[in-house]
Amino acid sequence: MRYLHTMVRVTDLDASLKFYCDHLGLKNVGRFDVEAGRFTLVFLAPEGQEEAQVELTYNWDAEELDEGRNFGHLAYQVDNIYETCDRLAKAGVTINRPPRDGRMAFIRSPDNVSVELLQAGAPLPAQEPWASMENTGHW
Repeated sequence: MRYLHTMVRVTDLDASLKFYCDHLGLKNVGRFDVEAGRFTLVFLAPEGQEEAQVELTYNWDAEELDEGRNFGHLAYQVDNIYETCDRLAKAGVTINRPPRDGRMAFIRSPDNVSVELLQAGAPLPAQEPWASMENTGHW
Protein backbone atom coordinates (compact mmCIF):
# COMPACT_ATOMS: atom_id res chain seq x y z
CA MET A 1 0.00 0.00 0.00
CA ARG A 2 1.16 3.55 -0.77
CA TYR A 3 -0.22 6.86 0.43
CA LEU A 4 -1.68 8.89 -2.46
CA HIS A 5 -3.44 12.01 -1.15
CA THR A 6 -5.98 13.54 1.20
CA MET A 7 -9.09 15.13 -0.31
CA VAL A 8 -10.65 18.34 1.02
CA ARG A 9 -13.83 19.83 -0.45
CA VAL A 10 -13.72 23.59 -1.02
CA THR A 11 -16.40 26.13 -1.88
CA ASP A 12 -14.18 28.94 -3.23
CA LEU A 13 -11.32 27.55 -5.29
CA ASP A 14 -9.53 30.89 -5.68
CA ALA A 15 -9.61 31.62 -1.92
CA SER A 16 -8.48 28.07 -1.17
CA LEU A 17 -5.58 28.25 -3.64
CA LYS A 18 -4.50 31.56 -2.11
CA PHE A 19 -4.59 29.98 1.36
CA TYR A 20 -2.83 26.71 0.52
CA CYS A 21 -0.35 28.06 -2.07
CA ASP A 22 0.30 31.71 -1.20
CA HIS A 23 0.03 31.46 2.59
CA LEU A 24 1.08 27.87 3.37
CA GLY A 25 3.53 27.57 0.48
CA LEU A 26 2.19 24.43 -1.19
CA LYS A 27 2.64 24.15 -4.94
CA ASN A 28 0.18 23.07 -7.59
CA VAL A 29 1.22 19.68 -8.97
CA GLY A 30 -1.86 19.03 -11.11
CA ARG A 31 -5.25 20.43 -12.04
CA PHE A 32 -8.15 18.66 -13.72
CA ASP A 33 -11.36 20.43 -14.79
CA VAL A 34 -13.96 17.71 -15.35
CA GLU A 35 -16.75 19.32 -17.34
CA ALA A 36 -18.90 16.18 -17.53
CA GLY A 37 -18.89 15.84 -13.73
CA ARG A 38 -18.96 19.60 -13.09
CA PHE A 39 -16.00 19.63 -10.74
CA THR A 40 -12.34 20.64 -10.54
CA LEU A 41 -9.56 18.75 -8.81
CA VAL A 42 -6.34 20.52 -7.83
CA PHE A 43 -3.47 18.56 -6.32
CA LEU A 44 -1.07 20.45 -4.04
CA ALA A 45 2.13 19.41 -2.26
CA PRO A 46 5.03 20.91 -0.33
CA GLU A 47 8.12 21.67 -2.42
CA GLY A 48 10.21 18.52 -2.76
CA GLN A 49 7.47 16.32 -1.28
CA GLU A 50 5.23 15.78 -4.26
CA GLU A 51 4.16 12.42 -2.82
CA ALA A 52 2.42 14.18 0.13
CA GLN A 53 -0.54 15.60 -1.78
CA VAL A 54 -3.72 17.36 -0.80
CA GLU A 55 -6.51 17.17 -3.37
CA LEU A 56 -8.83 20.19 -3.39
CA THR A 57 -12.21 19.17 -4.81
CA TYR A 58 -14.34 22.05 -6.06
CA ASN A 59 -17.87 21.22 -7.21
CA TRP A 60 -19.10 23.81 -9.70
CA ASP A 61 -22.67 23.72 -8.39
CA ALA A 62 -23.13 25.57 -5.10
CA GLU A 63 -23.18 23.44 -1.97
CA GLU A 64 -22.99 24.11 1.75
CA LEU A 65 -20.15 22.47 3.65
CA ASP A 66 -20.09 22.08 7.41
CA GLU A 67 -17.02 23.01 9.45
CA GLY A 68 -15.15 19.87 8.54
CA ARG A 69 -14.60 18.81 12.16
CA ASN A 70 -15.46 15.24 11.19
CA PHE A 71 -12.45 15.36 8.83
CA GLY A 72 -9.90 16.08 11.55
CA HIS A 73 -6.99 18.15 10.26
CA LEU A 74 -4.04 18.44 7.93
CA ALA A 75 -0.63 18.74 9.58
CA TYR A 76 2.54 20.39 8.29
CA GLN A 77 5.95 20.71 9.90
CA VAL A 78 7.49 24.19 9.77
CA ASP A 79 11.04 25.45 10.36
CA ASN A 80 10.00 28.26 12.73
CA ILE A 81 6.47 28.20 14.11
CA TYR A 82 6.61 31.80 15.37
CA GLU A 83 7.75 33.21 12.02
CA THR A 84 5.18 31.08 10.19
CA CYS A 85 2.32 32.19 12.45
CA ASP A 86 3.43 35.83 12.23
CA ARG A 87 3.48 35.66 8.42
CA LEU A 88 0.05 34.00 8.35
CA ALA A 89 -1.47 36.48 10.81
CA LYS A 90 -0.13 39.40 8.75
CA ALA A 91 -1.81 37.82 5.70
CA GLY A 92 -5.14 37.85 7.54
CA VAL A 93 -5.21 34.17 8.55
CA THR A 94 -6.72 33.63 12.01
CA ILE A 95 -4.52 31.68 14.41
CA ASN A 96 -7.13 29.56 16.23
CA ARG A 97 -4.66 27.96 18.62
CA PRO A 98 -1.52 30.08 18.98
CA PRO A 99 1.90 28.41 19.39
CA ARG A 100 2.09 29.18 23.12
CA ASP A 101 4.32 26.15 23.69
CA GLY A 102 6.64 26.88 20.75
CA ARG A 103 5.59 23.58 19.22
CA MET A 104 2.03 23.56 17.87
CA ALA A 105 -0.55 25.92 16.36
CA PHE A 106 -3.84 25.52 14.52
CA ILE A 107 -5.30 27.65 11.75
CA ARG A 108 -8.27 27.14 9.40
CA SER A 109 -8.68 27.25 5.65
CA PRO A 110 -11.38 29.40 3.99
CA ASP A 111 -13.66 26.33 4.23
CA ASN A 112 -12.89 25.79 7.94
CA VAL A 113 -10.59 22.81 7.49
CA SER A 114 -8.25 22.67 10.50
CA VAL A 115 -4.55 22.85 9.68
CA GLU A 116 -2.04 21.95 12.39
CA LEU A 117 1.41 23.51 12.25
CA LEU A 118 4.18 21.68 14.13
CA GLN A 119 7.64 23.00 14.91
CA ALA A 120 10.43 20.95 13.35
CA GLY A 121 12.73 19.47 16.00
CA ALA A 122 12.49 20.59 19.60
CA PRO A 123 9.90 23.21 20.63
CA LEU A 124 11.12 26.80 20.52
CA PRO A 125 11.34 28.72 23.83
CA ALA A 126 8.10 30.49 24.80
CA GLN A 127 7.84 33.88 23.12
CA GLU A 128 5.43 36.80 23.26
CA PRO A 129 2.93 37.66 22.00
CA TRP A 130 2.24 33.96 21.45
CA ALA A 131 2.84 32.75 25.01
CA SER A 132 -0.10 34.74 26.45
CA MET A 133 -2.38 34.74 23.40
CA GLU A 134 -5.82 33.18 23.85
CA ASN A 135 -7.46 30.70 21.49
CA THR A 136 -9.76 32.10 18.80
CA GLY A 137 -12.72 29.90 17.89
CA HIS A 138 -11.97 26.21 17.76
CA TRP A 139 -9.95 23.85 15.68
